[in-house]
Amino acid sequence: MIGWWISDSRRFGVQAHGLLRAHKWWLLRRTSQASVLALFMLGPTAGIWIARGNFAASEIGGLFTLGDPYMVAQSLFGGNFPAMPVLTGALIILAFYLVVGGRVYCGWVCPVNVVTDFAYWLREKTGLTRDRKLDRRTRLVILGATLAASMVTGTIAWEFLNPVSLLQRAFISGIGFGWAIILAVFLLDLFVSRRAWCSHLCPVGAFYGQIGRGSVIRVSARNRDACTDCGACFNVCPEPHVIAPALKGKASPVILSGDCHNCGGCIDACPVDVFHSGFRWEKATPTKSAAPSSEREQTVG
Repeated sequence: MIGWWISDSRRFGVQAHGLLRAHKWWLLRRTSQASVLALFMLGPTAGIWIARGNFAASEIGGLFTLGDPYMVAQSLFGGNFPAMPVLTGALIILAFYLVVGGRVYCGWVCPVNVVTDFAYWLREKTGLTRDRKLDRRTRLVILGATLAASMVTGTIAWEFLNPVSLLQRAFISGIGFGWAIILAVFLLDLFVSRRAWCSHLCPVGAFYGQIGRGSVIRVSARNRDACTDCGACFNVCPEPHVIAPALKGKASPVILSGDCHNCGGCIDACPVDVFHSGFRWEKATPTKSAAPSSEREQTVG
């Protein structure tokens, strides 16, 4: 018997592969998100300074600096040239996401993703169906607005409202405003629209989505001929519109959209192993019935 707490979108995967296998990528993501947050928390709470700073800019082990490319872009729009270590660190992060997929930040690093995923899980379990339709292009408008605000004010404008930074500060100092913003994001996703924040409004996701369009490491529906149309992948995916071109199209089976989180949710949920993590140049694996006609004629002959 499958536990009531298991997400409905993962039930087919659990039935086919067992509880652990059907949550493999989910567990890896949660471990990654918790570990990154813990690195920043160890210093203020335990005096172990592995990472100093925050998600926007940090010094790692006293050896090198990492910077958020989105933060650097705002700084440049505001007329402020970042210090060379921060700029170099931002280029390192930019290169990393160009390889592994831009919105990997959303699925594997951002702690707010845990909050929004929990809201989505509650929606499933409580049967909340009210869903105000939002245009996912709104996040691009907000992205442009934050850059414009930085230009006008000469500040890194988004940092005043960034839920990620506010969540980190709230953990360290208990500041109520930070928790209020996180609660607002949670309630928005729970009662107004599913995946409202991450999929429709967050400018950070929009920024990394643009970077990730050309990334090398992708999720591929290379075994798409085995698809049973159960819908599990669409139900679990935070950006379900990215799946159809790869799963149902006749061209590449690779999910090429920059909106893909590379979260592996579809890999976990699929009961017939349609999806795999691979590279953007992968091709579909044909079934026997889908073999080229010339090959079938040779077999018959």
